[in-house]
Amino acid sequence: MLRPRLLDHRRLHRRRRRLGEVDHVRTLRVLSAVRDVPRATWNALVGDGSPFLEWEWLATVEDSGSATPAAGWLPQHLTLWEDGQLVGACPLYVKGHSLGEFVFDQGWAAAAGRAGIAYYPKLLVGVPFTPVTGARFLAVGAARREIIDALAAALEERCRRDRFSSVHVNFCLPDETAVLGVRGWLQRTGYQYHWSNPGFTTFDEYLARLRSKRRNQARRERRTLAADGVEITVHAGSDIPPALMPRMFELYQSTVERLPWGQQYLDHRFFELAGERLRHRLCLIVARQGGEVIAGTFNVQKGDALYGRYWGAVRALRHLHFNVCYYAAIEHCIAAKLRRFEPGAGGEFKQLRGFEPRATESMHFIVDRRLADAVRAFLGRERQAIAAEMRWLEEQTALRRDRTEPGD
Repeated sequence: MLRPRLLDHRRLHRRRRRLGEVDHVRTLRVLSAVRDVPRATWNALVGDGSPFLEWEWLATVEDSGSATPAAGWLPQHLTLWEDGQLVGACPLYVKGHSLGEFVFDQGWAAAAGRAGIAYYPKLLVGVPFTPVTGARFLAVGAARREIIDALAAALEERCRRDRFSSVHVNFCLPDETAVLGVRGWLQRTGYQYHWSNPGFTTFDEYLARLRSKRRNQARRERRTLAADGVEITVHAGSDIPPALMPRMFELYQSTVERLPWGQQYLDHRFFELAGERLRHRLCLIVARQGGEVIAGTFNVQKGDALYGRYWGAVRALRHLHFNVCYYAAIEHCIAAKLRRFEPGAGGEFKQLRGFEPRATESMHFIVDRRLADAVRAFLGRERQAIAAEMRWLEEQTALRRDRTEPGD
């Protein structure tokens, strides 16, 4: 548990910014909950960006008790105000551990401990339990780069002043990476598997893009589930039955309990609040057998993208996972004319079904120069290994390189 005293760090920093003949007063404020900012005010900075940065998602994570000091997540959202108007913000948490981040730095923490350096608590800019790339510094307009720089400077100052070991900005955008890189932050590259829709109008068109071996495999996997009498349906927005949210929590729990490395970050209250606040963003894909919901995925949809978040099943049927998590989701993307499907971290088997590796980036500021130098050297080696791995995966793609490949 993080100590409540950290909630007292709410110092305000002011400076004047001159534009022409007008002085603009900028103020930094640290907030202990996203609900300390009006919903419309926060969301105006998010705009068309990631749904996981929206007020509704962050408030649901916090209000459900999932991201709280007791769970090792202390909200300390950094906001920048100009003449009383919110012009910049970043979702900031004091962390007492590295769980639920999906940019794995436990090795860094161990190395710090061996060197006598306290690694926790640390600062994290990101969305709890959500490995999805999106803006981590919320700002719009021509001043966005300047605001990112101002918030980054404030994070560095906070880190040094209050003796945090480091600041970590996970799954950030390229323009954020560029600004932080100029400031000397360390860049870490990873990758995920994403599916892109070039404009398919039918599922068969998607299958036609696969190499013959993978295409035939996909058809067999679809037939297997149909033979088992399993029906898959999609429920989105107002079409989601109220009774489905409690069942989604049960399915989520089933995955946590089944996997040896499973961590239950969310409880029933999160799913209850999600059904109330996030219904307009939700897309639930469920499998029924004999009228019973036996498996499902919890997805989030915004703009032209679908994001897979949680999966679970209470029956172990062959190919159930592939059909519900991937084929049904791809079919939905085609029908809804969505251009991108991000099913989440991990899973090399996604590559066999036409998903392609896409780089992810995170940026890191480490106060202790000994630890920073060691991490910098590690990241250089890791970056080379990741680049080589991505090149190999691209060569092994399940997608046809052209329309006349042998065997097609």
